[in-house]
Amino acid sequence: MGRPWVDHESWELVDEASAIAGRDVGRLLLDADADELKDTRNAQLTTFVSSLMVLDAVERLGLEPSMCAGHSLGEYTALTASGSLGFDDGVRLVLERSDAMHEAGQRQPGVMSAVLGLDDDQVEVACRLADDQVWVANYNAPGQVVVAGSPVGVEKAAVHAKELGAKRVMSLPVSGAFHTPYMTAARDRLRAAISAARPRDSDVPIISNVDALAHHRGDEWSSLLSAQLCSPVRWKHSLLELQRANVAGFVELGPGGELSGMVKRTVEQSRSIRVATPDDLDDLLEWVSQVTPSAAVHEGEHLFVVERLVVAPAAGVFEPRSDLIEGSRIDVGSVLGHVGEAEVRSPFAGILQSFIAHSGERLALREPIAWLRTH
Repeated sequence: MGRPWVDHESWELVDEASAIAGRDVGRLLLDADADELKDTRNAQLTTFVSSLMVLDAVERLGLEPSMCAGHSLGEYTALTASGSLGFDDGVRLVLERSDAMHEAGQRQPGVMSAVLGLDDDQVEVACRLADDQVWVANYNAPGQVVVAGSPVGVEKAAVHAKELGAKRVMSLPVSGAFHTPYMTAARDRLRAAISAARPRDSDVPIISNVDALAHHRGDEWSSLLSAQLCSPVRWKHSLLELQRANVAGFVELGPGGELSGMVKRTVEQSRSIRVATPDDLDDLLEWVSQVTPSAAVHEGEHLFVVERLVVAPAAGVFEPRSDLIEGSRIDVGSVLGHVGEAEVRSPFAGILQSFIAHSGERLALREPIAWLRTH
């Protein structure tokens, strides 16, 4: 999933992640085979980094989300996308989470299977009829539920699910029974890692997998992320909550297109798009203008097609150039200020509309600094 991005500017996040993780993330994104990626330690790291690489490319277009949500690991991506976690902290937290889950999976080996074509309550009945170690792990979409537990328990539940009318039960290529009590052993280690990461409050609401409700406060995520390990992912309910919040369109960032498919199955008359390669970026701009046609100009809240966002090249205290004011002409490469010792150079040409960050404000990597109107 990394090959289309090698020559894109946003590939630099892969190099940064490799330095933080002490692992060659680029090799995993370019050359790892299915068996290597089945290891949750590799699957989580590559999915997290590649999704944020796509996000970085989208932010370079000047687009921002109004709400965020992520499926399982994707919740950590959503927290980083919203600024609740810094990129460095996000990488370290995902490494700790994946390693803890890997160890828990080795202590108590488990499997996962998708049950297709059966109502949620009937899948729950199938798990109870199995009378073994098996639970619902993901409520993905109507007619698409994942069960997990011991190999014997999942097999028994599959038999009962088919008897109850399931169209198909298919095993998933994962290395553990995630989002079940089998992950309890990973909880203490994850709690400590979350505490060290110190999630911040976010302006953009994030829908939690655990309760399918929007959260802003950073101090809520320690318990939510810890509970997520052993609780089912309520993705269907999260999508319905986004619908209730009047979300006009859903953009899936990163490899694959499974979540977009779940949107179509769950939200009536939904509009969704996936961005997985650089070729998808132009399609996204056109799609945004269609979903929100009245938003062709900036109204002080969101950034759209004719605007570009400049983000922090490093973490540190921001100091803007004192001679820049609203309306200043900015050329490609113009220095807008400094974050710590790093120069903030604009990758775009345009008219400075305003600084988002304030003088003396401490910024995380990729936090917004200023926005420009390009034409």
